[in-house]
Amino acid sequence: MKKKLVGFIILALFTLAIPAYAGAPLEVVKANLNKALEVLNDPKLKADSGKEIKTQKLRAIYREMVNEVEFSRRTLGRHWNQFTPAQRAEFVDLFEQVLEKAYVDQIFTYTDERIEYTRENMLTDTMAEVQTKIITSSKEIPVFYRLSKRDGQWRVYDVVVENVSMVQNYRTQFNDILAKNKPEHLLDVLRKRVKEK
Repeated sequence: MKKKLVGFIILALFTLAIPAYAGAPLEVVKANLNKALEVLNDPKLKADSGKEIKTQKLRAIYREMVNEVEFSRRTLGRHWNQFTPAQRAEFVDLFEQVLEKAYVDQIFTYTDERIEYTRENMLTDTMAEVQTKIITSSKEIPVFYRLSKRDGQWRVYDVVVENVSMVQNYRTQFNDILAKNKPEHLLDVLRKRVKEK
């Protein structure tokens, strides 16, 4: 159940594509979440044969929506500066693949959970938090999206589920590895996770 919940949260993360125009963060989140739900509910993609097409569409939305460099930088925290530019680029790519591999199957278990948009907090002119709730048949799960504005676009750099930040969660895991090892070791760990079946 916990993995399915996290998978649904990742679904929301994958589906908050930020369009070329700038708008209120809450409006951007709401409009683009609807686009992703259209992909998931497309009757032409319901068969198993549609899974790869759905994955490709959601992957494209994710790449447009998430500030992957900022997400990765915050996840690595103080260790970011220990990575060379080439290692940083590889980490960004591997981290995206690890997230997809871990959660894509759970994303496809989406049925008819509802999302309620509760609040938009403008923290600064370029930082915002959109607060939502996922309504299931048995409970409500608070999910907050943290966004930053760069080049006129709002993009997500963190998701907080029931007061647990994705950035902080992965930072703790990666800190444990990097406390005793060099960046190349973490990259090797991620390469192996990507190759696992």
